[in-house]
Amino acid sequence: MRKVIFFQIFLLCLISEASYAEFNTHLTSKNMPGAEFVAVKTKPGDTLSSLSARYLNDPKKAWIIAEFNDIETVTPDRILIIPSQLNNRGGIFLNGCQTVPVLAYHQFSKKSTSRMTVAEATFEAQMKYLKENGYRSITLDQFFDFLNYKNPIPKKSVLITIDDGWKSTYDIAVPILKKYSFSATLFIYSDFIGGQKALSWDQIRQLAEMGFDIQSQSKTHRNLAEQKKDESFNDYIANLEKEILHPQVLIKKKVGRDCRYLAYPYGSTNSLVRAMLKKHGYLGAFTVHRGSNPFFVNNYMVHRSTIYGDYDIDQFRKNLSVFKKIDLK
Repeated sequence: MRKVIFFQIFLLCLISEASYAEFNTHLTSKNMPGAEFVAVKTKPGDTLSSLSARYLNDPKKAWIIAEFNDIETVTPDRILIIPSQLNNRGGIFLNGCQTVPVLAYHQFSKKSTSRMTVAEATFEAQMKYLKENGYRSITLDQFFDFLNYKNPIPKKSVLITIDDGWKSTYDIAVPILKKYSFSATLFIYSDFIGGQKALSWDQIRQLAEMGFDIQSQSKTHRNLAEQKKDESFNDYIANLEKEILHPQVLIKKKVGRDCRYLAYPYGSTNSLVRAMLKKHGYLGAFTVHRGSNPFFVNNYMVHRSTIYGDYDIDQFRKNLSVFKKIDLK
């Protein structure tokens, strides 16, 4: 932050001797060798998204401007420094590393709750907490780019996931997510879709068009890691392949989107399941082992924290760690 302020003061001095047109140009910071910047004096109507679209060619990269300048909104007549990119891809620091919490929800209701059902007011309070405390929801592709050491992500990133495919996702969760400008990933098991209490394929297509990720939780939601007592090994292999392949094909057919990620039913997996996922082109998979994820987590053993219906805000907050301290002494 001190470096940013010093840099801004330096640029203000330059303005006194240069026109605005001359000032709004590319500069290189000696404190960050090789890093290219644009120094911008904001005008009425500028927003983080509009500046990001103009200078970074992507409005979704607005978080880069916000974090670099330590701001949440843009005000006129302010000097902002816009870096062309951030280079800390794995979120590695001298005292530790960035981690990403992945939250797992299931069903929602207007008032009543159960262990796997979150009340509307509770979900609203949780999303409000995330928004007011600077968390930014990311997509699956952003998350796996971080895991694969390709691109940096916001410091307080969170991945929101919703399992099964309950209709209450559409009726209750989605309006709240939209209210706070959050995205989410739906992990559906395909045999459930179209049922009385389940999402329809039309609703799923609508959600995909709204920017929600649609991914797999298998065909029938069976435990993929367990061979049934009356099932031969050959039958187990054949059935496992159906569980993994069928929803992948169906999502592509019904929604027109590639299915590349899976949430293990009950969080259970084994080496055979993971090999089968890789065979069919899945790029990652999620357990329900509680905890946040550093970039070096196994792509097929990603941690997720289930948010239960009886959680208060303090219990919810304990699942939001975005940094793991590492003592190197």
